[in-house]
Amino acid sequence: MSALIFLLSLGTVCRVTRFITKDALAAGFRSRVANRFGEDSHPAYLITCGWCASIWVAAAVTTLAHWVGGETWFQMGAMTLTLSYLTGLAANWLD
Repeated sequence: MSALIFLLSLGTVCRVTRFITKDALAAGFRSRVANRFGEDSHPAYLITCGWCASIWVAAAVTTLAHWVGGETWFQMGAMTLTLSYLTGLAANWLD
């Protein structure tokens, strides 16, 4: 795996994990999981814990990067997510 694909994959994992665990757009998903399994359940904890969710997101992204990392569509999607994450970090830091 090239350094470019690794860095794009890293940014993708960061952004997708942040979306699942913190983003307001995924709040309904987190609420449904908590309602179905209970607030103190393992599934509810999994989708609110960045450390917990990131290992599963990383497993999926790493597998995808291994098989199709050289494809333009993967690189463009990963770059979009990476830039989104870095922009969010910069906005929080600058505000």
